[in-house]
Amino acid sequence: MANRDEISATIDIQAPPERVWELVSDPAQMPRWSPQCRKMIVRGKGPVGVGTTTININRRGPLFWPTRSKVKEFVPGRRFAFKIAENGTIWSYDLEPTATGTRLTESRHAPHGVSAVSNFLTRTVLGGTDNFEVELEAGIRQTLERIKAAAESGDRAGKV
Repeated sequence: MANRDEISATIDIQAPPERVWELVSDPAQMPRWSPQCRKMIVRGKGPVGVGTTTININRRGPLFWPTRSKVKEFVPGRRFAFKIAENGTIWSYDLEPTATGTRLTESRHAPHGVSAVSNFLTRTVLGGTDNFEVELEAGIRQTLERIKAAAESGDRAGKV
């Protein structure tokens, strides 16, 4: 089956956008939230922003694989998005202020499909596109729940 153009979920968080932004805009913290991402190593020095690159280690069961990403959008308090070099997908976090805090949406976009190499590996190693995308969707929901728990407890980036 073809890849879905978008996989996303939204959650309401009872914390201000500034607190939620602190948690989602630091790539090095992504392993705290994502059930698949085990490490995101920020390359270079200076603050994270458009153009920042990372080296990522992902895991699914006994399988590990590396990817590389580049920050494409960095709008403090509103939007953080990065593109995965190996498959062409864009992962984003959109924040919207609400009366009680923040509405956070995480999405995986495939505006030009997913690379042929990535689709081949998903089909032959990861159990097929449908199964993998169902897992991604569940992972997005789990990621949002973890961010919500941290934000609402007053947890700050870098603290476990």
